[in-house]
Amino acid sequence: MQRIAETPASTVDASAGSSLASPHASPPAVDLGGIGLAAFGAIAFSGKAIIVKLGYRHGADAITLIALRMAVALPFFAAIAWYAARRPDVVRLTTVDRWKVVALGFTGYYLASYLDFLGLEYVSASLERLILYLNPTIVLLIGVLAFHRRVTGRQVAALLLGYGGVVLAFAHDFHLGGSSIVLGSALVFGSALSYAVYLVGSGELLKRVGTLRLTAYASCIASLCCIAHFALTRPVASLDTLPGPVYGLSLLNGTMCTVVPVFAVMMAIRRLGASVASQIGMIGPVSTILLADLLLDERMGPLQIAGTVLVMVGVFIVSQRGRVPSIPPSRMETR
Repeated sequence: MQRIAETPASTVDASAGSSLASPHASPPAVDLGGIGLAAFGAIAFSGKAIIVKLGYRHGADAITLIALRMAVALPFFAAIAWYAARRPDVVRLTTVDRWKVVALGFTGYYLASYLDFLGLEYVSASLERLILYLNPTIVLLIGVLAFHRRVTGRQVAALLLGYGGVVLAFAHDFHLGGSSIVLGSALVFGSALSYAVYLVGSGELLKRVGTLRLTAYASCIASLCCIAHFALTRPVASLDTLPGPVYGLSLLNGTMCTVVPVFAVMMAIRRLGASVASQIGMIGPVSTILLADLLLDERMGPLQIAGTVLVMVGVFIVSQRGRVPSIPPSRMETR
Protein backbone atom coordinates (compact mmCIF):
# COMPACT_ATOMS: atom_id res chain seq x y z
CA MET A 1 0.00 0.00 0.00
CA GLN A 2 2.42 2.57 1.09
CA ARG A 3 6.09 3.12 1.58
CA ILE A 4 6.62 3.37 5.33
CA ALA A 5 10.37 3.33 5.77
CA GLU A 6 13.44 3.48 3.64
CA THR A 7 16.98 2.25 4.00
CA PRO A 8 19.26 4.53 1.98
CA ALA A 9 21.01 2.62 -0.77
CA SER A 10 24.32 4.20 0.19
CA THR A 11 24.06 2.74 3.68
CA VAL A 12 23.35 -0.72 2.35
CA ASP A 13 26.13 -0.52 -0.22
CA ALA A 14 28.62 0.79 2.31
CA SER A 15 28.00 -2.04 4.72
CA ALA A 16 28.23 -4.57 1.92
CA GLY A 17 31.47 -3.06 0.73
CA SER A 18 33.04 -3.22 4.17
CA SER A 19 32.26 -6.92 4.36
CA LEU A 20 33.90 -7.58 1.02
CA ALA A 21 36.95 -5.59 1.98
CA SER A 22 38.00 -8.17 4.58
CA PRO A 23 38.72 -11.63 3.14
CA HIS A 24 38.27 -13.16 6.58
CA ALA A 25 34.95 -11.50 7.34
CA SER A 26 32.03 -13.80 8.03
CA PRO A 27 29.24 -13.79 5.48
CA PRO A 28 26.23 -11.78 6.68
CA ALA A 29 23.69 -13.85 8.57
CA VAL A 30 20.37 -14.46 6.86
CA ASP A 31 17.68 -12.41 8.57
CA LEU A 32 14.86 -14.93 8.59
CA GLY A 33 12.70 -12.59 10.65
CA GLY A 34 13.02 -9.81 8.08
CA ILE A 35 12.32 -12.22 5.23
CA GLY A 36 9.26 -13.51 7.06
CA LEU A 37 7.95 -9.99 7.64
CA ALA A 38 8.41 -9.04 3.98
CA ALA A 39 6.71 -12.23 2.78
CA PHE A 40 3.84 -11.86 5.26
CA GLY A 41 3.31 -8.22 4.23
CA ALA A 42 3.17 -9.10 0.54
CA ILE A 43 0.79 -12.00 1.08
CA ALA A 44 -1.45 -10.00 3.44
CA PHE A 45 -1.66 -7.07 1.02
CA SER A 46 -2.54 -9.46 -1.79
CA GLY A 47 -5.32 -11.00 0.29
CA LYS A 48 -7.34 -7.81 -0.11
CA ALA A 49 -8.60 -8.90 -3.52
CA ILE A 50 -9.71 -12.27 -2.15
CA ILE A 51 -11.67 -10.66 0.67
CA VAL A 52 -13.35 -8.19 -1.69
CA LYS A 53 -14.44 -10.99 -4.00
CA LEU A 54 -15.85 -12.90 -1.02
CA GLY A 55 -17.71 -9.75 0.05
CA TYR A 56 -19.35 -9.54 -3.37
CA ARG A 57 -20.65 -13.07 -2.92
CA HIS A 58 -22.57 -11.85 0.15
CA GLY A 59 -24.31 -9.11 -1.84
CA ALA A 60 -22.18 -6.09 -0.87
CA ASP A 61 -21.13 -3.56 -3.50
CA ALA A 62 -17.81 -1.81 -4.10
CA ILE A 63 -18.69 1.46 -2.36
CA THR A 64 -19.93 -0.31 0.77
CA LEU A 65 -16.92 -2.60 1.00
CA ILE A 66 -14.37 0.16 0.53
CA ALA A 67 -16.14 2.42 3.05
CA LEU A 68 -16.22 -0.33 5.68
CA ARG A 69 -12.58 -1.20 5.05
CA MET A 70 -11.40 2.38 5.44
CA ALA A 71 -13.66 3.02 8.43
CA VAL A 72 -11.85 0.16 10.18
CA ALA A 73 -8.41 1.42 9.13
CA LEU A 74 -9.02 5.14 9.84
CA PRO A 75 -8.43 5.06 13.64
CA PHE A 76 -5.10 3.31 13.11
CA PHE A 77 -3.93 5.74 10.45
CA ALA A 78 -5.11 8.69 12.57
CA ALA A 79 -3.02 7.38 15.49
CA ILE A 80 0.01 7.03 13.20
CA ALA A 81 -0.52 10.57 11.90
CA TRP A 82 -0.74 11.91 15.47
CA TYR A 83 2.46 10.12 16.43
CA ALA A 84 4.36 11.21 13.30
CA ALA A 85 3.32 14.85 13.71
CA ARG A 86 4.80 14.98 17.23
CA ARG A 87 8.26 13.69 16.47
CA PRO A 88 11.03 16.18 17.39
CA ASP A 89 12.34 16.54 13.81
CA VAL A 90 8.93 17.15 12.24
CA VAL A 91 8.67 19.72 9.42
CA ARG A 92 5.74 22.11 9.62
CA LEU A 93 3.35 21.78 6.68
CA THR A 94 2.64 24.89 4.63
CA THR A 95 -0.76 25.61 3.10
CA VAL A 96 0.53 24.37 -0.26
CA ASP A 97 1.80 21.20 1.40
CA ARG A 98 -1.60 20.54 2.93
CA TRP A 99 -3.34 20.82 -0.43
CA LYS A 100 -0.75 18.52 -1.96
CA VAL A 101 -1.44 15.95 0.75
CA VAL A 102 -5.17 16.19 0.02
CA ALA A 103 -4.56 15.75 -3.71
CA LEU A 104 -2.24 12.81 -3.15
CA GLY A 105 -4.64 11.14 -0.73
CA PHE A 106 -7.52 11.57 -3.17
CA THR A 107 -5.60 10.33 -6.21
CA GLY A 108 -3.27 7.74 -4.78
CA TYR A 109 -5.54 6.03 -2.27
CA TYR A 110 -9.20 6.97 -2.65
CA LEU A 111 -9.49 7.03 -6.46
CA ALA A 112 -7.08 4.14 -6.91
CA SER A 113 -8.94 2.05 -4.32
CA TYR A 114 -12.35 2.86 -5.73
CA LEU A 115 -11.38 1.91 -9.30
CA ASP A 116 -9.70 -1.23 -8.01
CA PHE A 117 -12.76 -2.38 -6.06
CA LEU A 118 -15.00 -1.66 -9.05
CA GLY A 119 -12.70 -3.64 -11.33
CA LEU A 120 -12.82 -6.63 -9.02
CA GLU A 121 -16.54 -6.94 -9.78
CA TYR A 122 -15.58 -8.05 -13.31
CA VAL A 123 -12.12 -9.63 -13.28
CA SER A 124 -10.49 -12.42 -11.32
CA ALA A 125 -8.38 -11.64 -8.28
CA SER A 126 -5.34 -13.03 -10.08
CA LEU A 127 -5.66 -10.74 -13.11
CA GLU A 128 -6.30 -7.76 -10.83
CA ARG A 129 -3.09 -8.42 -8.90
CA LEU A 130 -1.02 -8.76 -12.07
CA ILE A 131 -2.31 -5.47 -13.49
CA LEU A 132 -1.63 -3.65 -10.21
CA TYR A 133 1.83 -5.18 -10.10
CA LEU A 134 2.70 -3.23 -13.25
CA ASN A 135 3.11 -0.07 -11.13
CA PRO A 136 6.90 0.22 -11.62
CA THR A 137 6.51 -0.06 -15.40
CA ILE A 138 3.79 2.63 -15.40
CA VAL A 139 6.07 4.91 -13.36
CA LEU A 140 8.77 4.29 -15.95
CA LEU A 141 6.40 5.13 -18.81
CA ILE A 142 5.27 8.33 -17.09
CA GLY A 143 8.92 9.34 -16.79
CA VAL A 144 9.48 8.71 -20.50
CA LEU A 145 6.29 10.41 -21.74
CA ALA A 146 5.99 13.30 -19.28
CA PHE A 147 9.62 14.04 -18.42
CA HIS A 148 11.34 12.79 -21.60
CA ARG A 149 13.61 10.43 -19.72
CA ARG A 150 15.63 8.02 -21.79
CA VAL A 151 14.74 4.35 -21.76
CA THR A 152 17.31 1.59 -22.17
CA GLY A 153 16.99 -1.54 -24.25
CA ARG A 154 16.80 -3.57 -21.06
CA GLN A 155 13.87 -1.49 -19.88
CA VAL A 156 12.08 -1.88 -23.21
CA ALA A 157 12.50 -5.65 -22.95
CA ALA A 158 11.15 -5.54 -19.39
CA LEU A 159 8.11 -3.56 -20.51
CA LEU A 160 7.40 -6.03 -23.31
CA LEU A 161 7.68 -8.93 -20.87
CA GLY A 162 5.44 -7.31 -18.26
CA TYR A 163 2.67 -6.20 -20.57
CA GLY A 164 2.94 -9.39 -22.63
CA GLY A 165 2.34 -11.33 -19.43
CA VAL A 166 -0.78 -9.31 -18.65
CA VAL A 167 -2.05 -9.97 -22.19
CA LEU A 168 -1.70 -13.71 -21.60
CA ALA A 169 -3.50 -13.54 -18.26
CA PHE A 170 -6.15 -11.30 -19.85
CA ALA A 171 -6.67 -13.87 -22.62
CA HIS A 172 -7.23 -16.55 -19.98
CA ASP A 173 -9.93 -14.45 -18.27
CA PHE A 174 -11.46 -13.15 -21.52
CA HIS A 175 -12.17 -16.70 -22.59
CA LEU A 176 -14.29 -17.05 -19.44
CA GLY A 177 -15.88 -13.61 -19.06
CA GLY A 178 -15.93 -11.84 -22.41
CA SER A 179 -16.58 -8.10 -22.62
CA SER A 180 -16.94 -7.63 -18.86
CA ILE A 181 -13.25 -8.56 -18.54
CA VAL A 182 -12.36 -5.64 -20.78
CA LEU A 183 -14.25 -3.20 -18.54
CA GLY A 184 -12.83 -4.68 -15.35
CA SER A 185 -9.27 -4.67 -16.69
CA ALA A 186 -9.64 -1.03 -17.76
CA LEU A 187 -10.86 -0.07 -14.27
CA VAL A 188 -7.99 -1.88 -12.54
CA PHE A 189 -5.45 -0.37 -14.92
CA GLY A 190 -6.96 3.04 -14.14
CA SER A 191 -6.33 2.23 -10.48
CA ALA A 192 -2.72 1.33 -11.20
CA LEU A 193 -2.28 4.50 -13.26
CA SER A 194 -3.81 6.65 -10.51
CA TYR A 195 -1.41 5.19 -7.96
CA ALA A 196 1.55 5.60 -10.30
CA VAL A 197 0.69 9.31 -10.57
CA TYR A 198 0.74 9.43 -6.77
CA LEU A 199 4.17 7.77 -6.70
CA VAL A 200 5.58 10.26 -9.19
CA GLY A 201 3.94 13.27 -7.55
CA SER A 202 4.87 12.41 -3.98
CA GLY A 203 8.65 12.43 -4.45
CA GLU A 204 9.62 15.89 -3.22
CA LEU A 205 6.99 16.05 -0.49
CA LEU A 206 8.04 12.61 0.69
CA LYS A 207 11.62 13.80 1.23
CA ARG A 208 10.55 16.79 3.32
CA VAL A 209 7.60 15.40 5.25
CA GLY A 210 8.75 11.81 5.71
CA THR A 211 7.31 8.51 4.56
CA LEU A 212 5.43 7.60 7.73
CA ARG A 213 3.79 11.00 8.11
CA LEU A 214 2.81 11.43 4.46
CA THR A 215 1.43 7.91 4.26
CA ALA A 216 -0.68 8.40 7.39
CA TYR A 217 -2.01 11.78 6.27
CA ALA A 218 -2.85 10.59 2.75
CA SER A 219 -4.51 7.45 4.11
CA CYS A 220 -6.66 9.53 6.48
CA ILE A 221 -7.76 11.74 3.58
CA ALA A 222 -8.60 8.67 1.50
CA SER A 223 -10.54 7.10 4.38
CA LEU A 224 -12.65 10.22 4.81
CA CYS A 225 -13.30 10.36 1.04
CA CYS A 226 -14.43 6.72 1.01
CA ILE A 227 -16.76 7.21 3.96
CA ALA A 228 -18.16 10.43 2.46
CA HIS A 229 -18.72 8.66 -0.87
CA PHE A 230 -20.81 6.03 0.88
CA ALA A 231 -22.75 8.60 2.92
CA LEU A 232 -23.63 10.58 -0.23
CA THR A 233 -24.65 7.62 -2.40
CA ARG A 234 -26.05 5.01 -0.02
CA PRO A 235 -28.62 5.23 2.78
CA VAL A 236 -27.04 4.62 6.16
CA ALA A 237 -29.90 2.22 6.90
CA SER A 238 -28.50 -0.12 4.25
CA LEU A 239 -25.77 -1.10 6.73
CA ASP A 240 -28.43 -2.86 8.82
CA THR A 241 -29.29 -5.17 5.93
CA LEU A 242 -25.76 -6.41 5.31
CA PRO A 243 -25.05 -10.04 6.23
CA GLY A 244 -22.81 -10.58 9.24
CA PRO A 245 -19.93 -12.06 7.16
CA VAL A 246 -19.53 -8.73 5.33
CA TYR A 247 -18.61 -7.03 8.61
CA GLY A 248 -16.22 -9.80 9.52
CA LEU A 249 -14.54 -9.63 6.11
CA SER A 250 -14.31 -5.84 6.34
CA LEU A 251 -12.71 -6.05 9.77
CA LEU A 252 -10.18 -8.51 8.38
CA ASN A 253 -9.60 -6.35 5.31
CA GLY A 254 -9.09 -3.14 7.28
CA THR A 255 -6.65 -4.72 9.74
CA MET A 256 -4.82 -7.78 8.43
CA CYS A 257 -4.84 -6.68 4.77
CA THR A 258 -4.32 -2.94 5.30
CA VAL A 259 -2.82 -1.74 8.58
CA VAL A 260 -0.88 -4.79 9.80
CA PRO A 261 1.04 -5.42 6.56
CA VAL A 262 2.01 -1.74 6.48
CA PHE A 263 3.98 -2.23 9.68
CA ALA A 264 5.26 -5.65 8.60
CA VAL A 265 6.75 -4.21 5.41
CA MET A 266 8.07 -1.20 7.31
CA MET A 267 10.01 -3.44 9.68
CA ALA A 268 11.16 -5.67 6.81
CA ILE A 269 12.60 -2.70 4.92
CA ARG A 270 14.42 -1.53 8.04
CA ARG A 271 15.98 -4.98 8.53
CA LEU A 272 16.61 -6.01 4.92
CA GLY A 273 16.74 -2.80 2.90
CA ALA A 274 14.28 -1.69 0.24
CA SER A 275 15.81 -3.70 -2.61
CA VAL A 276 15.70 -7.09 -0.87
CA ALA A 277 12.24 -6.45 0.59
CA SER A 278 11.00 -5.50 -2.88
CA GLN A 279 12.27 -8.76 -4.37
CA ILE A 280 10.61 -10.81 -1.63
CA GLY A 281 7.42 -8.83 -2.28
CA MET A 282 7.22 -10.50 -5.68
CA ILE A 283 5.58 -13.40 -3.86
CA GLY A 284 2.40 -11.28 -3.81
CA PRO A 285 0.96 -12.16 -7.25
CA VAL A 286 1.78 -15.84 -6.74
CA SER A 287 0.00 -15.90 -3.38
CA THR A 288 -3.04 -14.23 -4.92
CA ILE A 289 -3.29 -16.90 -7.61
CA LEU A 290 -2.99 -19.69 -5.05
CA LEU A 291 -5.52 -18.11 -2.66
CA ALA A 292 -7.94 -17.44 -5.53
CA ASP A 293 -7.68 -21.08 -6.57
CA LEU A 294 -8.27 -22.33 -3.01
CA LEU A 295 -10.93 -19.87 -1.80
CA LEU A 296 -12.65 -18.57 -4.93
CA ASP A 297 -12.43 -21.58 -7.26
CA GLU A 298 -10.62 -19.42 -9.83
CA ARG A 299 -8.76 -22.21 -11.55
CA MET A 300 -5.28 -21.58 -12.85
CA GLY A 301 -4.57 -22.15 -16.52
CA PRO A 302 -1.33 -22.32 -18.51
CA LEU A 303 -1.82 -18.84 -19.96
CA GLN A 304 -2.29 -17.38 -16.49
CA ILE A 305 0.79 -19.11 -15.12
CA ALA A 306 2.92 -18.03 -18.08
CA GLY A 307 1.59 -14.47 -17.80
CA THR A 308 2.42 -14.32 -14.11
CA VAL A 309 6.01 -15.42 -14.75
CA LEU A 310 6.47 -12.82 -17.50
CA VAL A 311 5.03 -9.99 -15.38
CA MET A 312 7.25 -10.84 -12.43
CA VAL A 313 10.38 -11.02 -14.59
CA GLY A 314 9.53 -7.72 -16.27
CA VAL A 315 8.87 -5.92 -12.99
CA PHE A 316 12.03 -7.38 -11.47
CA ILE A 317 14.14 -5.99 -14.32
CA VAL A 318 12.50 -2.57 -14.26
CA SER A 319 12.86 -2.26 -10.48
CA GLN A 320 16.58 -2.94 -10.38
CA ARG A 321 18.62 -0.18 -8.73
CA GLY A 322 20.51 2.08 -11.10
CA ARG A 323 17.88 1.91 -13.84
CA VAL A 324 14.80 3.48 -12.31
CA PRO A 325 14.05 4.34 -8.67
CA SER A 326 13.05 1.07 -7.05
CA ILE A 327 9.64 0.92 -5.45
CA PRO A 328 9.53 -1.09 -2.24
CA PRO A 329 6.58 -3.48 -2.04
CA SER A 330 4.72 -1.21 0.34
CA ARG A 331 4.67 1.59 -2.21
CA MET A 332 3.80 -0.77 -5.03
CA GLU A 333 0.67 -1.73 -3.17
CA THR A 334 -2.35 0.19 -4.23
CA ARG A 335 -4.41 0.53 -1.60
